[in-house]
Amino acid sequence: METTSTSLPVAPASTPTPASGPRLAGDLAIWFFILAELLAFGVFFAAYAFTRANNIELFNAEQAALDRNAGALNTILLLTASYFVVRAVQAAELRASRAAANWLLGAILAGLGFIVVKLGEYAAAFAHDISLSSSPFHMFYLSLTFFHFMHVILGLVILVAMWNGARQGRYGPGDMNGLETGAAYWHMVDLVWLILFPLVYVIH
Repeated sequence: METTSTSLPVAPASTPTPASGPRLAGDLAIWFFILAELLAFGVFFAAYAFTRANNIELFNAEQAALDRNAGALNTILLLTASYFVVRAVQAAELRASRAAANWLLGAILAGLGFIVVKLGEYAAAFAHDISLSSSPFHMFYLSLTFFHFMHVILGLVILVAMWNGARQGRYGPGDMNGLETGAAYWHMVDLVWLILFPLVYVIH
């Protein structure tokens, strides 16, 4: 007696989903802007180094008169603000909008602290008749720090806009572009200061 076997249909092998590659955080345009700003600061830093090499004694003497404690405090404030921004992005990715807003508020307060300390430095400098024309070192000190100062102000405006968006629950998984774009700009401001502070205040 002949038996026939019926074979069960075999399910087709599932095609593995390709792993998503690295993703650029934020909008592409902000990275072009950041690169342009870093280039501008780089030109400033190179000009400072060149001029200092030809006026070492003058630069050392006037650099020693700067308030390094104020500069160090501002470094701590900016690093703290950047940490808070990172925590805000992490919170938003977890849909914790209220926590993200609170972290951004902390970053704003730290940034405002930077502004207050820097304005105190400028007031003390102007009280001692320091100006752009008083010496080559003072010209670089005021122009470099003020250029960065204006970037901090713009960064604070962006942080306030991000804080308002987080309060409204605007950010979350799949909708992080605005928050990441602002965060990238703020980290650029922090990075520039981490170069500017030792270059202008510390290194002899």
